[in-house]
Amino acid sequence: MLPVALPESLPASLREHLQTARELRRRSAETVSPPPFPTSVGPLDRLLAGGLPRGQLVELVGRRSCGRFSIVLSTLAAATGAAETSALVDLGDSFDPQAAESAGTVLERLLWVRPNRLKEALISTEMLLSTGFPMIVLDLGHPPIPGGRGIEASWLRLARAAADRSSALLVSSPYRVSGTAAAAVVKATSVRPFWRRRLLMGCRSKLLLEKINGQGTNGVAEPLRLSVDTPIRTPERACSVRRMCIDG
Repeated sequence: MLPVALPESLPASLREHLQTARELRRRSAETVSPPPFPTSVGPLDRLLAGGLPRGQLVELVGRRSCGRFSIVLSTLAAATGAAETSALVDLGDSFDPQAAESAGTVLERLLWVRPNRLKEALISTEMLLSTGFPMIVLDLGHPPIPGGRGIEASWLRLARAAADRSSALLVSSPYRVSGTAAAAVVKATSVRPFWRRRLLMGCRSKLLLEKINGQGTNGVAEPLRLSVDTPIRTPERACSVRRMCIDG
């Protein structure tokens, strides 16, 4: 559509106002929301309509052995495999570079930060967001979280920093910590082992969408299946498994 010239008879103040309004409308039309960040975890991507939303904080909650850290590894593998520089703030000290590399993570594109306390983890995450990392995962490990739960203002500050840089921020925690700062909250629950001829083959879990865009949900859920690399015979060894492969 050709631009329409403003009549010369219009007062200068009104002319300036109309030009400003047209410019704002033009810029608004040109602004397109960036696509979500696919995690390669089918159930999670389906719940979040394609993946982690850029410019927002997503909180993933779940207790031990629910598949939460396996989702973290799959997310990092998907990001680095797509040539995106990513960062992991590993407060839980759960990251194993060899296991991550075998899961598909390109270590050359991953910055690994190992803070000792929650305050250090929050400061590190905010610093990484300010430098423009497109994908950041903050993993808080298992309870008790070193340094406490954090304060609401810290999580709101991280959410604003992610929005300013259009970065995808995934917070992995054993329980809810981010308060109102999270645009979406997904909970991993209903962990059940599955066996085959007395061999542990993996676990079945479920991802439940508890909140999205500030709204509660009506129990939207997706099944999640995790398989061990090698079948395990005894429960004692099963407890030592730190990573499982996500099926589907």
